[in-house]
Amino acid sequence: MDAKKKVSVFVDVQNIYYTTKQAYNAHFDYNKFWNIVTAGREVVKAFAYAVDRNDQKQKQFQNILRGIGFEVKLKPFLQRSDGSAKADWDVGITLDMMEYAGKSDIVVLASGDGDFDILLTTIRTKFGTVSEVYGVPELTSITLVNAASFFIPVRDELLLKKI
Repeated sequence: MDAKKKVSVFVDVQNIYYTTKQAYNAHFDYNKFWNIVTAGREVVKAFAYAVDRNDQKQKQFQNILRGIGFEVKLKPFLQRSDGSAKADWDVGITLDMMEYAGKSDIVVLASGDGDFDILLTTIRTKFGTVSEVYGVPELTSITLVNAASFFIPVRDELLLKKI
């Protein structure tokens, strides 16, 4: 019998939240996503990167993610004096993906952020790791789509009811 492929999963929660809301006015179905990306595979690590606003509804959501199987990494929400906000996980996702890409046959990234294109190219070159990117087609950077081994569009089957 063939050994199961090893997979590591990385979810840019803010990106997925805002792109599915903008494109479909819906929420992302994390349970369905988990079932798809882990089917017949051995999970090495799974991270969901989120912003901590110290909000009860968000804490419930984070507990749901943990219940599914994700390790939830939180970064405090920072409100700048000019009114803008900062809560970017790009460096954290990059560090974790570099750490686990060599231990995985496949890395799954749920994000449309084009900043990750170089990362995917690097892990393919350095480790020979396959990458699967899940993103909202019209809101995913074409450079990210091109850098991925496989691009899987987030559409109806990965969405919960409308917001």
